[in-house]
Amino acid sequence: MAFTLPDLPYAHDALADLGMSAETLEFHHDIHHKAYVDNGNKLIAGTEWEGKSVEDIITGTYQSGAVAQSGIFNNASQHWNHAQFWEMMGPGTGGMPGALEKALTESFGSVDKFKEEFSAAGAGQFGSGWAWLVKDKDGSLKVTKTENGVNPLCFGQTALLGCDVWEHSYYIDFRNKRPAYLSNFLEKLVNWENVASRM
Repeated sequence: MAFTLPDLPYAHDALADLGMSAETLEFHHDIHHKAYVDNGNKLIAGTEWEGKSVEDIITGTYQSGAVAQSGIFNNASQHWNHAQFWEMMGPGTGGMPGALEKALTESFGSVDKFKEEFSAAGAGQFGSGWAWLVKDKDGSLKVTKTENGVNPLCFGQTALLGCDVWEHSYYIDFRNKRPAYLSNFLEKLVNWENVASRM
């Protein structure tokens, strides 16, 4: 099935007061994400992957340990990552649902400890990549980080929360201050109800 660029679930300027400008979303969604969609469609045309779901393409083309992934994997994975990312954020999101707060406390000691671990993973990812909160195959919650477009699907995990730490995600608003971007993401941008719904 062809990749399609999803609409943002909010206006481009809806997150501006929360630390993510309309300019960032115009570049990130309308240009960067669209490029993954367009390039991915060109690359899968006429191949065994044409007509398959993006999830099947990701798991079918991932090569463990390969620093330079195939073009098909890179574009499919980044398309999937970004489609999740837009949904994981939102304006005026409510507080953290009790079930999620309980699960984070049981897994990390406290919500604050989870945020510290998540921020450290994102800040410590060398080069481009993602920080994740995942539900592992055994049901446990873990913080992970991945290089480039690699995501939890590659390891049989469920992505509960992901933060893009490629420079295009934060450079307009935060310049080179990745830790500040991560802190702002966790404190102001995360749609915790969406995270809880992925449990």
